[in-house]
Amino acid sequence: MTQPVVLIDRPSDLPTAPEGLRVVATSDYLTDPKSAGKGPVRIINLSRDLVYLGRGYYASLLADARGHKVLPTAATILALKDRGRVWSGVRAVERVLLRALSRIKEAPEASFSIDVYFGRTQDARFARVAREAFDRFRAPILRVKVTLDATWGFYVRAVSQRTVDELRADEHDTFAAALDAHTRREWRDPSAKRPVRHTLAVLIDPKEAMPPSDPKALDALERVGARMGVSVERIRTRDYARLSEFDALFIRMTTALDNPTWRFARKAEDEGMPVIDDPTSMLRCTNKVYLAETLLAKGVPAPKTLILDAKGLTKAADELGFPIVLKIPDGSFSRGVFKAENPSELKKIAKSLFADSDLILAQEFMPTDFDWRVGVLDGQPLFVSQYKMAPKHWQIYNHGATGRGKSGGFATFSVQDTPKDVIDVAMKAANLMGSGLYGVDLKQNDRGVFVVEVNDNPNIDQGVEDKVLKDKLYERLIDSFITRIRAR
Repeated sequence: MTQPVVLIDRPSDLPTAPEGLRVVATSDYLTDPKSAGKGPVRIINLSRDLVYLGRGYYASLLADARGHKVLPTAATILALKDRGRVWSGVRAVERVLLRALSRIKEAPEASFSIDVYFGRTQDARFARVAREAFDRFRAPILRVKVTLDATWGFYVRAVSQRTVDELRADEHDTFAAALDAHTRREWRDPSAKRPVRHTLAVLIDPKEAMPPSDPKALDALERVGARMGVSVERIRTRDYARLSEFDALFIRMTTALDNPTWRFARKAEDEGMPVIDDPTSMLRCTNKVYLAETLLAKGVPAPKTLILDAKGLTKAADELGFPIVLKIPDGSFSRGVFKAENPSELKKIAKSLFADSDLILAQEFMPTDFDWRVGVLDGQPLFVSQYKMAPKHWQIYNHGATGRGKSGGFATFSVQDTPKDVIDVAMKAANLMGSGLYGVDLKQNDRGVFVVEVNDNPNIDQGVEDKVLKDKLYERLIDSFITRIRAR
């Protein structure tokens, strides 16, 4: 379990420290690395001198060098001194502020401030503003300064960092309660049977109809993780502010660049946390235009694909013939994929797709009884499955069907029992995307093996993808995160 350690300059800086919390003098931490204790450590830096080359700055800088997670980081300390670097974050806080003000009947004063303590504030009307400010500017104490302009209305003039010595007497209890809540999960958690070396957050959406992993697979991941000394905890999008409490992030929501998964991945990367899926993989895999161009440029076999604008329908019909498969650039789970049987259907489907995207893809129709899926982790094959077409349908998912008929069956193989050319083509495609976790979809016919898609967060469901390896699949996942964490 990661042990929180609070750094202060003087005992009077934290007169009501939460019971059981380890408090260390900043001067001791600077001169003695052992003062923070043994095992994984998370530093909460409450030093007074949070300026460039000040004692507090050096404490955060040394924490990073010693492998200790720290709040705030040295980079955050510098960023909060640079108005230009925090501008986008200020605007994000302002948007939340304006929504909060729209719900308040009695307008505040022309100028006021919102004091934020670990994402909390004394004024319940601005609770969401406080959370947003802490999410954007990871510092223990912040002040959001708000001003009313006669022409433009209320706006956030600045978000600045405060230090504990600036707290008024009436703020101490509120701050101590916020500190207690922020650290409670770590230092009050019951001892596990095996010492916890690392913590892994798994981002899920319980309401998602077709998530990348079912609850039983996540149960298995938690069980195997505990056996390997890794605490696995499922989090939701509302836990964004807690992300830095963990050592790594595993995204098990369907990824997209316009949903919270992108924001979580970016934040994890900014915090220096290992993350699967990483932002680069998401950017590459979620867009089929990028995939089509990359496969073509690198000579990876794929169904013949054309990138179309609204003027390219005739070319698609002439070069591909009918039926033609049409795809939106960022669909998933067979959504956004359509089949046109004739010119009339081609125009109708394309018109609806161009309403949402300037480019679409047209692909030769390649009928098969099943699609291969090769799971690839860290540049090595992890699992191999065959997904059969949905009954009376040309895809493995039939989103227009009801009940049990919306997907076909499956078969899972060992890597050794899979045709070599299937593995070889899959590995070549996955390695073009990065070194994370990928699911390469392939079709096989008498012409060879062809890559249809590379997914950045492939399905891992209990009894399907793990049918051959069972717990060893989850062991490899956990071991990958351990390796990544240690490589930091």
